[in-house]
Amino acid sequence: MTVQGGGAAQALRFRWASRSLSVLRSALARSSGALVILVVLASLVFLALRLLPGDPAALVLGDQSSEQERAVLRTKLGLDKPLWLQYLYFLRGLFTLDLGGSLAKPGVTAFDEVAQALGPTAELAALAVGLGATMGIIAALLSVGPWLGRRREWVHRGVLAVAATPLLAFAPLATFVLAVRLAVVPLPGDPDAGGAGLLFAAGLLSLPLAAQVARIGRAALLDTAQAKFLDVATAKGAPPWRVWVVHALPVASGPIAVVIAAQLGALLGGAVVLEKLFERPGLGTLMLGAYASRDIPVLEASVVAAGMLFVVAQASAGAVQALIDPRGREA
Repeated sequence: MTVQGGGAAQALRFRWASRSLSVLRSALARSSGALVILVVLASLVFLALRLLPGDPAALVLGDQSSEQERAVLRTKLGLDKPLWLQYLYFLRGLFTLDLGGSLAKPGVTAFDEVAQALGPTAELAALAVGLGATMGIIAALLSVGPWLGRRREWVHRGVLAVAATPLLAFAPLATFVLAVRLAVVPLPGDPDAGGAGLLFAAGLLSLPLAAQVARIGRAALLDTAQAKFLDVATAKGAPPWRVWVVHALPVASGPIAVVIAAQLGALLGGAVVLEKLFERPGLGTLMLGAYASRDIPVLEASVVAAGMLFVVAQASAGAVQALIDPRGREA
């Protein structure tokens, strides 16, 4: 008995060690992949700003600037060096978080500008993801569950209508009606709007994501509805909410997590548009302002930060999927 007990304990330790090694290997693979994506994105930004037609110094200073002023700026930005050497300096600055100082705000580094803008954008995007995922899952459950009867088809039609409507079509209209005409919500760009303005902006941003989550979640739940274990749970007397939420939803979480991850790029792009539309501080406002003023260091840093946000969000979606659905841990 002692030998058998020792063998079982040793087998259990071996399984735990193998599982921990598998999780560590998966985390390292995802981290290295994310790092490669960020470097490739940053490299494309570097090449785009230097290989496009035109003199970057002339674009920054304008046509009325003298050649001497342009030469000074080229030296400051390192544009007078060979392209390969500029790229090496760029990579060093990327990994040390030092891409130079802002041209529009002397004495302020590019990444300091990005750090101030990153918080509001991350806050807006995170709240929008939470609202979109929650509303989408609720809509998916209502469109397949027994609670609404035949009226559940109206939920599905509403989801399709929202999914087919671009963000730029309903965001200004909803803002005009709710914030200007009815005054039931504050203008999101109002400095005094506070949490209510953030919630309204995040709610608008979350609607396309919620529609896609509801659409894919409904299809996944309908496929799961054919599973035998749901019949067993029903036969044991489980209430409908438990059958669908506790048993069916975790199995259908894989496609839902995938669609959330796939929509994160569009959501971050929508955050940039809404920040400019509502004149809210954030990464989108900073990026467009840097582009307008040809502030090359800030533009490079803001694009890299946006890519970092996207990669982190993708990794978080994968981790949530693995937590909910154990089958995702093997990937």
